[in-house]
Amino acid sequence: MSERSFKQLIKGYIALIRPFTLLAPIIVSLCIMFASFVYSEHIGSTSDVFLSIMIPASFSLAILNGASNALNQVTDLKTDKISKADRPIPRGDVSIKGALIVSGFLYALAISLSLLVNTMFLVFVLSIAFFTVTYSLPPRFKDKLFLNQIWVGVPRGLLGILASWSVFGNAFESLPLSVGLIAMFFLIGGSITKDIIDDEADKKTGTHTLINTYGAKKASFMVFPFMFFPFAFIPILIDAGLLDSSLGLLTFLAIPSFLICYLMCMNDKKSKRLENTKSWALMYVTYFFLAIGFSVLTIVSSTFA
Repeated sequence: MSERSFKQLIKGYIALIRPFTLLAPIIVSLCIMFASFVYSEHIGSTSDVFLSIMIPASFSLAILNGASNALNQVTDLKTDKISKADRPIPRGDVSIKGALIVSGFLYALAISLSLLVNTMFLVFVLSIAFFTVTYSLPPRFKDKLFLNQIWVGVPRGLLGILASWSVFGNAFESLPLSVGLIAMFFLIGGSITKDIIDDEADKKTGTHTLINTYGAKKASFMVFPFMFFPFAFIPILIDAGLLDSSLGLLTFLAIPSFLICYLMCMNDKKSKRLENTKSWALMYVTYFFLAIGFSVLTIVSSTFA
């Protein structure tokens, strides 16, 4: 193999796991873990805990996402040939067999790293893996209208946050459960932004999404409640004692949620600088702000309580 071919192969495998999307589990998990560490009054050196527990846990979730990305590109080959021909498999840089080997290796690595954390974290990682595998493989929930949104929102929103919180705290307390449900509903709605550029390709290959079934404008109205009201209802959760009053600032995330739907209504197209559309990028940014905002506010509230 020539040096040029080898470099092309390496670039292909890097593109296969879609590095940009791995930022979400890393940023979100580390933020939630820090909040859990402080909130649960965990005893120990922060630097030691960071290296021995937080890094393996966050890498486990990120690698799990990379494994899912690789598997999904194998099963989405027909769709990608139409709408994303520049991806490594349709371009011929990576073979299907190679992609499956990488995916299997990453799943095994993610699960192995979770063993270094604790049993509950392992259970959540296995649960997330179940959702990601069944999303891509038969019965392939990615093709099922409405269910495909749930199969994205549950593992990336609820289970991801509960897994991160379980590293140091009780994942079934009202605080992580409430924030996890907010994230889940937001992603059930917001994840349709990834389907915009695959509209026609999904339709031709039998994948039924809200976008190609109802059109982007109508679909945005359908998911608007899932994206807007979880943040708008935060004051109600605070009044019910499920969230601390300091988290009221997260209510303002209803604004970018509204903007995401607005961009979809305005015929959002793929950005030249981004992997997907502007609404898709804003969805990720909003999710980052939810995790970062929740972490900072929880740490400050716990420290000065």
